Amino acid sequence: MTTSRDVPAPLLESLKSLGLTKYEALVYIGLLRVADATATEVHEISGVPRASVYPVLDHLVQKELVNVSHTVPKRFDAVPPEQGIENLMRRIRSDAESAREALEVFYREKELIDRGARELIWTIYGEENIKTRLAGILRSAEHSVEVLATRDLLYETVLPLLEPLPESVEVEIITACRDEGELPSRFRLHLLSLTGSMGRLLPYERSGVFLVDDARALVWVGEVDGQPSALYSESGGLLLFVQRHITTVKEWAMTVVNNQPGNPSSVYRSTP
Repeated sequence: MTTSRDVPAPLLESLKSLGLTKYEALVYIGLLRVADATATEVHEISGVPRASVYPVLDHLVQKELVNVSHTVPKRFDAVPPEQGIENLMRRIRSDAESAREALEVFYREKELIDRGARELIWTIYGEENIKTRLAGILRSAEHSVEVLATRDLLYETVLPLLEPLPESVEVEIITACRDEGELPSRFRLHLLSLTGSMGRLLPYERSGVFLVDDARALVWVGEVDGQPSALYSESGGLLLFVQRHITTVKEWAMTVVNNQPGNPSSVYRSTP
């Protein structure tokens, strides 16, 4: 008789992560070890309680992991692992897509909420979470995107997120850049190269300020407790702060350019 102790724990956990219960995993593994078996024999080879065997077999048939004969008594046979795992993955993908569509309905309902409910500033922790939120607001851009970012953050994270933007969205970037040609020319952008000044504007190595359509703002502020963090809001307060900050930086940078002609550390470029 097979028991759970005869089956490697990591294997059981893997099958459970694919949507099987412990008993379903034991029965499927047990059937893989024999040509076919009756329900009574399944109980004996799997160690699953007799009263649970039929419900478990029914579930495995529904999950396309077990075939059943039209004989008396019925005999059961396991689907080969390659096909069985593919069947499980197909169900997972289908369930995930259904869940995504259902969750999107709830998410879109937020657009109907009174604007006053959005007067919040959210703190986001973890680089992947920040990138996901940033990617989302950039995808929503209809008119303009303004970026003030350190060079590393811009090239490692931000530029790939800007790639899908349509040509109709004007992108304005402020960064420390050794060569104005480093930024893709296909973007409609204004570039202010502030090589010697970014340390004062953005004190963290990977930080940035992002404004989308003057309606959504994200401030990547560096690390808190060892992990990156950011502030995100659609509230008027943070939007006004970000707008004024970016405008002040642009005006200051242009003053540097005008007062120091030929200074290679401060360059203004407009690409149509």
